[in-house]
Formats: sequence, structure tokens, C-alpha cells
Amino acid sequence: MTRNGQYSPGEAAELTGLSLDTLRYYEREALIGPIERLPGGRRVFTEGDLAWIGVVTCLRDAGLGISDIQRFTELLRTTGDPASRVEFLRERRAALVEHMARMDAALGVLDDKIAYYGARQAEESATA
Repeated sequence: MTRNGQYSPGEAAELTGLSLDTLRYYEREALIGPIERLPGGRRVFTEGDLAWIGVVTCLRDAGLGISDIQRFTELLRTTGDPASRVEFLRERRAALVEHMARMDAALGVLDDKIAYYGARQAEESATA
């Protein structure tokens, strides 16, 4: 850690589990930042930056695309209206719940097939 709770790009990458390229991409796409720069142009990340990167990572893990996260970030920066943020998040949550239901159904099919073919395999082994 550098001084005053500031982190180098390498430290930020290590702490967030993201690559330097991903951090630069997220900054370029305005998902994070603006990231403070030292007089020589070197980027430094704050605790707040790392916390927000955690939110962005969570949103990505939840299946939101870059454009969705850009929209959410825009809502945070441009409007003081929490209702629009809540509506955005509720819509994305509903989509995630629907996706999870589809994945749960797919997992059930795979489990059924594993059980079926596992039983067939056991039968064939017993008769061989």
C-alpha cells in the first residue's frame, strides 16, 4: 500500500482479483473512476475506488453487461433520483432470478442424465 490509503495499479489488481488490463478497460469505459493520477501521471486507487470495483465485479458476476453497468454508473453520476436507480436494479434482479431458474432447470436435467447414464454404466459393469 502506498501512502494515505492509496494503492498502485498492481496492488489494486491484486486486491480486486482483476488484471491490470481489466482495470484499464473499466476506467476507459467509465465503469470506474476517474482514477486519481499523481503528478507523473501514475494512477493511484483509493479505498473508495476498490469498493466501487467490488460493486462492478459483483454486477458483472450477476450477468450485467458493460452497457448495463455504464447505464447504472450514469444514473449514479447524473441523477439524484434514487427511484431510477432502484428501478434499474429491480429490473436487473428480475432478469437474474429468471436466469437462475433456467440454470436450475438445466442443472436438474444434467443431474438426471448423470444418474441415468451412471446407472446404465453400473448395469453394464455388473453384466460384464
